[in-house]
Amino acid sequence: MFEIKTLNKIAQTGLEQLAENGLMLNNDALDPDGLLVRSAKLHDWEFGPRLAAIARAGVGTDNVPVARCTEQGIAVFNSAGANAEAVKELAICALLLASRDIVGGIKWASGLNSENVAAEVEKGKSAFVGPEINGKTLGIIGLGSIGALVANAATHLGMKVWGYDPYMSVDAAWRLRAAVQHARDLDTVYRNADYILVQVTSTPETRGMINAAAISKMKPGVRIINIARGELVDNDAIRSALSVGKVARYVTDFPCNALQGVEGVVAIPHLGASTPESEEKCAVMAAQELADYLHNGNTKNSVNLPDVWLARVGKQRLCVIHRNVPGMLNRILDLVASENINVEHMINKARGDVAYTVLDVGESMPAEVGARIQAMSEVMRVRVI
Repeated sequence: MFEIKTLNKIAQTGLEQLAENGLMLNNDALDPDGLLVRSAKLHDWEFGPRLAAIARAGVGTDNVPVARCTEQGIAVFNSAGANAEAVKELAICALLLASRDIVGGIKWASGLNSENVAAEVEKGKSAFVGPEINGKTLGIIGLGSIGALVANAATHLGMKVWGYDPYMSVDAAWRLRAAVQHARDLDTVYRNADYILVQVTSTPETRGMINAAAISKMKPGVRIINIARGELVDNDAIRSALSVGKVARYVTDFPCNALQGVEGVVAIPHLGASTPESEEKCAVMAAQELADYLHNGNTKNSVNLPDVWLARVGKQRLCVIHRNVPGMLNRILDLVASENINVEHMINKARGDVAYTVLDVGESMPAEVGARIQAMSEVMRVRVI
């Protein structure tokens, strides 16, 4: 039985999924087959030879050395979409916080010390007014599971919505309401939006994408919301834009030293996915991903391997993680055929420099078949399951 080790407190429903899917929880294992983590930092970990998969009960994988895992043939998974409802709700809250000075108003009201607090409130409340979101335009950068949910919800709140995502999947497109307008470039979002929600993953291309140049193309008094990743927004540019009123308010789920005490910044203490429901969904999804990969070799929601799913047929399954170079598939097939083994079902997909081949065969393979494939210099990992 495959052994799984957890390095953080994992929701009980997730642990139950391990057992239900034929995986054994063993936190004393020195060399487990899989790791189930949340925020545990793995960059300094030495991974044992049995470790085949790491699943994070959450979306970001900054705490996992993904590139090193790929080189060692370790599949890395996240729980994409499991926290979408929780983050969507915080995004709606952020829209309101960006519009009205609710935070400042609450702080002011709680500090009133008067014989007639109600009268003081009526005299001072005008300092905290702000516009309604109804009838305003929301621009969403990134229409994945979270962005699509926010887009749909915003239309129900009476907002006009522009969405931009050059990598939007067909499934994501089907999830969007017809009222959501498709922006073909970022400038369209910047030019039209009264509110801008940044909801993309952090990559070398997206880090600092909301910078001085981008802000200069936005409407005066634009309100920016970032509950995806702090580094997507240039803090110096935001401070400068807030000081001259180009940006009316910046709501972020990522407090930092650079923005502490800056007027116009509403800093939420990273609450995006912090709901018990989200933690349970993420844990369940991560456990299911580990089970499907260890038992079947399927890689749905892997962040470092191609997205592969293949129904099982035949007696054994051969899974090969290898470099995406010409001729590899033929070499693998030729070696299997040389043992007079019939391939009944197969799939081969690539993701950048990495490829993944899954073969279902009609009979048990001699152990040396896997060993000979593993000996190929372009192969990172071979599993026979």
